[in-house]
Amino acid sequence: MKDDELISWEVCKREFIRNVEVDLERVESIKKKALLRLKRAKETEPSKDNISFIVEDYYEVIKELLVAYMLKNGMRSKNHQCLISYFKKENPEYEREVILISQMLFFRNRLDYYGEDIPKEFYDTNKEEFEKVINILLKKLLS
Repeated sequence: MKDDELISWEVCKREFIRNVEVDLERVESIKKKALLRLKRAKETEPSKDNISFIVEDYYEVIKELLVAYMLKNGMRSKNHQCLISYFKKENPEYEREVILISQMLFFRNRLDYYGEDIPKEFYDTNKEEFEKVINILLKKLLS
């Protein structure tokens, strides 16, 4: 999935987003769980058999941090693409990161719905970028 295939923020706002009360305790709880998942992903020794699940864990960390980011700003989404679309709208300078998150979602969906493996090359090429995206999101949650 490419950045230009994301659901537009206007469609998201109309169909998948609702305003909620800001709940900083919940934001912190979601962040803690995401960091535990990140620890597991980092500690898992990559192999041909588990690489898809490691990438899935990295995606889930990013997704949960995006959920926390939206919640911190008083919104919830019923759609993963809208989490990404919101991040893109708020942070246009992170276009490359938005494309990577979209690719992760694509591969994660292929794994979950079709049983397709995530290519090891995708992990090898992007592992450091996964970490970079996570750090960007963690900083956004602090500000």
